[in-house]
This record gives sequence, structure tokens and C-alpha cells, in this order.
Amino acid sequence: MKRFWTACLSIACTLLLAGVLAQGSESANNGAFVARIQLNGAIGPAAAEYFDSAAQRAITEGAVAIVLQLDTPGGLSSSMRQIVSSMLAAKVPVLGHVAPDGARAASAGTYILYAAQIAAMAPATHLGAATPVPISGSTPLPGMPDQGAEDKPVTGESSEETTPKSDKQPTGMAAATGDAEANKVLNDSVAYIRSLAQLRGRNANWAEQAVRSAATLTATEAVAEGVVDFIAANTADLLAQANGRKVSVGELSVTLKLEGAEVRDYAPNWRSRFLGVITDPTIAYLLLLAGLYGLVLEALHPGGLLPGVVGAICLLVGLYALQMLPVNYAGLALMVLGVGLLTAEAFTPAYGTLGIGGTAAFVFGSIMLLDTDIPGYSINIGLIAGIAAGAIGLLALVIWLAMRSRRARVISGDQQMLDAHGEMLEAISAGGFAQARFLGERWQVRSEQELPVGAHVRVLSRDGLVLWVAAE
Repeated sequence: MKRFWTACLSIACTLLLAGVLAQGSESANNGAFVARIQLNGAIGPAAAEYFDSAAQRAITEGAVAIVLQLDTPGGLSSSMRQIVSSMLAAKVPVLGHVAPDGARAASAGTYILYAAQIAAMAPATHLGAATPVPISGSTPLPGMPDQGAEDKPVTGESSEETTPKSDKQPTGMAAATGDAEANKVLNDSVAYIRSLAQLRGRNANWAEQAVRSAATLTATEAVAEGVVDFIAANTADLLAQANGRKVSVGELSVTLKLEGAEVRDYAPNWRSRFLGVITDPTIAYLLLLAGLYGLVLEALHPGGLLPGVVGAICLLVGLYALQMLPVNYAGLALMVLGVGLLTAEAFTPAYGTLGIGGTAAFVFGSIMLLDTDIPGYSINIGLIAGIAAGAIGLLALVIWLAMRSRRARVISGDQQMLDAHGEMLEAISAGGFAQARFLGERWQVRSEQELPVGAHVRVLSRDGLVLWVAAE
């Protein structure tokens, strides 16, 4: 009997332990979560910083996958490559999702979507137009289509068939050099996106067409062409369709287990938000202007301190932001020259010549500063026009004041005292001395004639601090 009860107790303990372990396993599965990172707007340094920090934080906290939600018109090549490198190095799968409805993954967004283990699009979305746009003195941007490229249909032709023929190359050393530079950038972008397509098993020929001839696809067309895996209306639909699929994470083959996983949003941290503000081209432009004019005011009024301190801080922050953006340094130099000429107008009687030249240099420099057609990386023309109008108005005011001063009555010196009218405060004898009031001041006066108290007199000449007067 004792052995019987001992056996029963052992069985009960075993069942209890199994239940506890099963419950713990179920709790562990229920605790799985997916991190969602949203990239909205132009791809720049702030977006790259945001994705890097958010992805690392999500992986550290135990995310089983990352959903990268895209809605972007494109952006900087360097920032796009930084995001792609982070995706390829991530220890968890990255699910790219062009969403919500009406979103796009154009230009740099196409490269990022190709780098994801799972690529999906919401209805009424599109992708493509990934032709690089070279910018003088800056990193090429995946952006608008090359004006010299011919439109070619997406037919799945090999890369050799789509390569420009040698007989179409322009002649001349300058043309050959420029064409070689453009082909170098173009071919590098083609090789990059083809390598991503081959890594993820997607349509590499269409990817090449997106770069060479700015081809685009809708969500339905992208699924038919093998560019994306499926259409997902939202994140829950994305996870449901991706669940159970096998993907490669580094050298490992991983089966996605996303059923019932919680979705956690990872918002930008303070540093990413700060970079997002200062790298906005309009904000960077205004910081640069505030810095330049602050230093100019400090130079004109030494000891003011506040303009110099604020100007120095704004200038440094603005320059830090500009070094992250595709800046045309000729435009920056013209802006500095324009501010210098406008300042010189205040000290040199150039009758507006320096001011007009400075305004023209400032406007041209502002337009050239960020010479790019990528949406989100250009300065608002209305802002430039408003600042230029303010500079012209200030210049016109200075010229008007200068011209008015030439016609104004003299109010100081000998010329101002001559013919001044006053009143005798004391009686004066011929050749004697007395006191009189002129322009609110008491003066010692002499006269060749006798004058009573209260007589109205005018100044004939000045001898030191003594005025010679005569009756009016």
C-alpha cells in the first residue's frame, strides 16, 4: 500500500511539473513581440540615426522581428546605404511594408524594401523610380529619372541588353568625362540593387530597370513581377501572411513565428528628433543666416555679447546640419559674400551698388545652396524671396535716409549757429557783453549796437565761445 501511494504521488508531481513547464512555455510565447519602426518622409541622416538606434534597442529588448513601415519619396544615398547595412547586419528578420494606403517607397525606399527579408505593400501604394541624381560636390541621390535615359519596358531582359551602346556615347573630352562619371554612378547603383535582389530572391531585372529608366510599379504589379511577396492591408495582416515563412538572417535559415505577437512602436529618441529638426533644409538655412547676422551685429556693436553668442551657436549648429546635407559650396560662398556686401553698404557710400550686388549674390547663393530635385531636400523659394525682399527693403530705407540727410537742415557746428535767432536775456551796450538764449542754450554775446532786454537778435559770427549778434 505504501508503494502504491508513493507511485501516485510521483505521478501527480510529474503532471504538475509538466503543467507548470507548459504554462511557462505558453507565457514565453505570448510574451514575444514585434518592433515597428516607421520611416516617413525623406531619407536623411536623421532617418538613418533613428533606424539604427531603434533597431538596436528593439533587438536588445528581445524583439523577434522588426516591421519597417515605409512612406518616402527617396533621399540621400549615404543615409539609404546606412539603413540597408543595419538591416543586413540585424540579428532578427526585417519585414518591409509600404503603408498605409497611398504611401510610396520611391527612390531610396526601393533599395530599402529590396533589402528586407519580407517585402509587402498596402493597397494603392507604389515603388520604383530609383535612378541616381548626381549633385555637384555631394553624394549622389537616388532620385528623379535621368533625362538622358530612354524609357524601356519591364520585359526581364538581361543587363547586357539594357546597357547603353558605345555608339550612343557623346564625343569630346568634356562630354566623355561627364558621361563616364554618370555611367560610373549609374552602374554602381545598378550593381547595388541587383545584389540586394539576388540576396532576397526577387526580380533583379526589374530592379535594374527601376534604376536605369525610373520604372515604377503599383502594389498589384509588384506582386505579379516578383518584386514584393504579397499585399498586406495593415501590420496585423502583414504578420499573419508572413507567419511560417522561411527567411535568411545572416547565414541562418529562420522560420517566422509571428502568430499572436505583440506590436510595439519605437518612436525616435531625442537625438533623432533633434537631427530631424536641424537637418531640415529650411531650418538649417535659417540657422546659417541667424549665425551670420548675429556675428555681423556683434562686430558692429562690440560688447553686446548676446548677438555674438547666439550667432556663434546658430552658425555652428547650422554648419553641422549642412555637412549632413547635399550642399553646393559655391552657393554657400555666394551667401557669405552677399552678407558681407550688405554689411559693407552700411559703411561705404556706394549709393546702393554694394547692397544691390550683395542682395543678388545672397539670392543666387540661397537658390544654389541645396541644388537637388529630391522632395524634402530643397529650400522653400517663398522663404528665399521673403528674405530677399526684406534685404531690398532695408537697402532702400538706408538709401532714402542717406538722400534725405543731404537735404536736411544742419543742426550742429558753426553753420548751424550762423543766422540762428535768439532773445536777449540782458541789456547790452555797444561793444559790451551780455547773455542771450539761442536754440535753448545760454551764450555770451557782443553787439555793435545797444540792445534792450528781450530784443530779438540773430547771430552774425562766432568768436570762440562768444557770438556777435545784431537786431533782427
